[in-house]
Amino acid sequence: MASAKTRSPLPGPDKAAALALTPVSPETEVRLDRYAELLLEWQAKTNLVAPSTLPNLWTRHISDSLQLLTLAPSAKAWADLGSGGGFPGVVLACALAETPGAQVHLVERNAKKAAFLREALRVTNSPGTIHLADIGDSVDRIAGSVDCVTARALAPLHQLIGFAEPLIGKGAKALFLKGQDVEAELTEATKYWNIKPHLHSSRTGGHGWIVELDHIERRNQPASAHGTRA
Repeated sequence: MASAKTRSPLPGPDKAAALALTPVSPETEVRLDRYAELLLEWQAKTNLVAPSTLPNLWTRHISDSLQLLTLAPSAKAWADLGSGGGFPGVVLACALAETPGAQVHLVERNAKKAAFLREALRVTNSPGTIHLADIGDSVDRIAGSVDCVTARALAPLHQLIGFAEPLIGKGAKALFLKGQDVEAELTEATKYWNIKPHLHSSRTGGHGWIVELDHIERRNQPASAHGTRA
């Protein structure tokens, strides 16, 4: 059982601050509460998030994930690459649970984390599918169309674009959560890709950014190459 110290981040001003930044319905709040409780229980035995971030679980992780919805308000089908502890994938699924036809694909290679993700979707009754596989082995096999692909704390931007290329090539928008080194990552990415990124400053403060991409093209390839948006 998680200690009292581990459970302490649940109530208090951090949650209030997060919901002020990214308001949700009462039903979504209940689901997020269940998710946060489950995460803190599992955190005691499986490292899902950095322990130092637990006091700010709601603002640092939950609200940070919820803000993506404002950048793709009509998106129903999401793919979250390297879901880990469920940010942003499970949070998005919780928020979309009342949306008819919504589905979140969570791709995770670690079996323990995939088990947690599966349990998180179950206890929150949220729409999602777990893909236990390496990203390169599963992304191009996701059934159906995907409106938006995302990733958080997974890989450098130029690698993320490569992972997401099959989905972006079919019309998905990419929303990648990045940190303060985003400019350096963009510079590196342009060595491999022709991109026109839109940068959004994170609502949760700090030095976070969201990189939005809806068209990519491998360098030194014709415009009709795989990865361009029709």
